[in-house]
Amino acid sequence: MPLLKEKVYTIEDIYALPEGERAELIDGQIYYMSPPNTRHQRISSILSRKIGNYIDDNKGKCEVFAAPFAVYLDEKTNTYVEPDVSVICDSDKLDDRGCKGAPDWIIEIVSPSSRRMDYYTKLFKYRTAGVREYWIVDPTKNQIMVYDFENEDTEQYTFQDSVKVGIYEDLRIDFTEM
Repeated sequence: MPLLKEKVYTIEDIYALPEGERAELIDGQIYYMSPPNTRHQRISSILSRKIGNYIDDNKGKCEVFAAPFAVYLDEKTNTYVEPDVSVICDSDKLDDRGCKGAPDWIIEIVSPSSRRMDYYTKLFKYRTAGVREYWIVDPTKNQIMVYDFENEDTEQYTFQDSVKVGIYEDLRIDFTEM
């Protein structure tokens, strides 16, 4: 009996989705995303604003983008993601469609439907793609996991902590303000 061939999706399939439908493409498989809740959006907004203000105040060259923002991690493996917050320091990676290659810093805010994806699949994809720093902000667990891939270090914090940003010398994010 012949085996059924599994369909491999491409970036074109993502762009062909109906208006308003959000999904990510990882290794040629489509993963649909449910809409974020209010707390998720509040955290995303605060983080984006704090990071953006820091960059502006320090006349930095990096840019911060909040979801939905297209990140083409690896077109060879058909991997397209929409991190909650992306910080890109190499302007050559940016074009009209989004970011081609790994952002320097990615933050994912966990929702019930994204837990496994954020903690496992994306952790592996971001590390192998060359992301320098990855934060998993988990409001349900009241925890922030910080992966500093450059220094091969992992730290765990709570929403009672001020968290040092690895890609910057003097930026801390106070999670008591979330």
